[in-house]
Amino acid sequence: MPKFYLTTAIDYVNSLPHVGTAYEKITADVIARYKRLSGFDTFLLMGNDEHSYNVRKEALGKGLEPAEYCDMMAEKFRERWASLEISFDDFIRTTEPRHADAVKDLFTKINGNGDIYKGKYEGYYCVSCEAYLKEKDLADGNCPVHGTRAEWLSEENYFFALSKYAGKLEKHIDENPDFVLPEIRRNEILNVIKGGLEDVSISRSSLGWGVPAPVDAAQTIYVWFDALINYLSGIGYPGTSTLFDRYWPCDLHIVGKDITRFHCVVWPAMLLSAGIPLPKSIFGHGFVSFKGEKMSKTLGHVVDPLDVVAKYGADSLRYYLLREVPFGKDGDFSWELFIERYNSDLANNIGNLVTRTLGMLERYSNAEVPRSQKRNALDDEVISVSSQTIAEYRQFMDGYELHQGVQSALKLSRRANQYIEESQPWVLAKGGDKERLGTVLAVLSEAIRILAGLLCPFLPSKSKEIETLFSIDQVEKAPLKNLAWDENRSRGKKVKPPSPLFPRIEEK
Repeated sequence: MPKFYLTTAIDYVNSLPHVGTAYEKITADVIARYKRLSGFDTFLLMGNDEHSYNVRKEALGKGLEPAEYCDMMAEKFRERWASLEISFDDFIRTTEPRHADAVKDLFTKINGNGDIYKGKYEGYYCVSCEAYLKEKDLADGNCPVHGTRAEWLSEENYFFALSKYAGKLEKHIDENPDFVLPEIRRNEILNVIKGGLEDVSISRSSLGWGVPAPVDAAQTIYVWFDALINYLSGIGYPGTSTLFDRYWPCDLHIVGKDITRFHCVVWPAMLLSAGIPLPKSIFGHGFVSFKGEKMSKTLGHVVDPLDVVAKYGADSLRYYLLREVPFGKDGDFSWELFIERYNSDLANNIGNLVTRTLGMLERYSNAEVPRSQKRNALDDEVISVSSQTIAEYRQFMDGYELHQGVQSALKLSRRANQYIEESQPWVLAKGGDKERLGTVLAVLSEAIRILAGLLCPFLPSKSKEIETLFSIDQVEKAPLKNLAWDENRSRGKKVKPPSPLFPRIEEK
């Protein structure tokens, strides 16, 4: 069985995740679910980044020790990811002993290769993003990402010889077009490398919250050097871990576009120094804004995913973000557009198809899916659309075009709804054409079975609910190759009474 190992960025715990943060986790979950359905031995790693200055500051401000605060926040993060049905296989925290062991081991390997040395760092530093900045990076003296004043930092640190690996990195990216995705991120990273790489500070002497440097206990390892190693520690590095041997190299790192430099330049250089194979792909996704403005706790532009889930369910939020935000580009969240998408796509399209079909099966077929007996060209067209949809869907999903994948699935539901109007089952029932009526109901039931399988990565709860209503047991158990049209899979199944799958939202 082929393997697929994917990760998300680990999150700072100085504040709770918002919808923008959730978007990254949802996209990773969709890919993981799709890979599992495609027959891959899949492992999804997520976690929390707990060794930052901001985390320590937030904890002390609340009168808590950093470790106590991080324990509390870990539960809150897990609660949010569970509410969104994120199917991660492990949740790594950078305060865990297994992670500290991995950080020390990799630091020692890189140091043993002569790529770590002591020096003095003087320059600008953004506390909010925990990043060293050049004067040319600043906007009127402020961090370009957070808009906050950059601090001048001067202290003795340990440095990593990043500049040594510029040529190897450029060559690797040139020879492996899928190493940095999408193309716009790839071009950005190549420009960074060609502009010249400088060695980077990888320790702090003034923090006191983090993994002690193996060569100097008075220094703590810089949060970004520390955090990146979670992709190894989460699958058992170092040592003789069967997980590490089984899953490394990583197939896909999913990160925000603002941290691609760390992941596409510093991280691969660290691995090259340590003699560890590089990941296959690093995908830099865009941002989700709120009514056109950056989501910010300070500005009050934040949507808590729990607020959406409590009112409309996890699948509704998952669908909106995946439909409206092309993977790799920026997108926007507004309640107005959320309700519009919910009503048009989920309630009127998918929900309407399922409810109407169940109602007709109950009314005309004793709540049982009949056998197809009197097929015509209209039925053959629906079957053809189904086959085309499956092929398009797989092509989009394999290329990480998630918004196109979910839209291709809806193409089948739209065609099935149109098929109802064209076939007019109520007229067939009134005219007593039982054979033709049975064929129409069989075609609709099979289309819905396939639709449920296609939607499973995006709408895990509602897909299972559809299959329960139609007494089908395939989601999570049957690979996507079994979604090919086969009416024997749905024929004879007793269906449940119709109930609104996505009740319309009437409020403004």
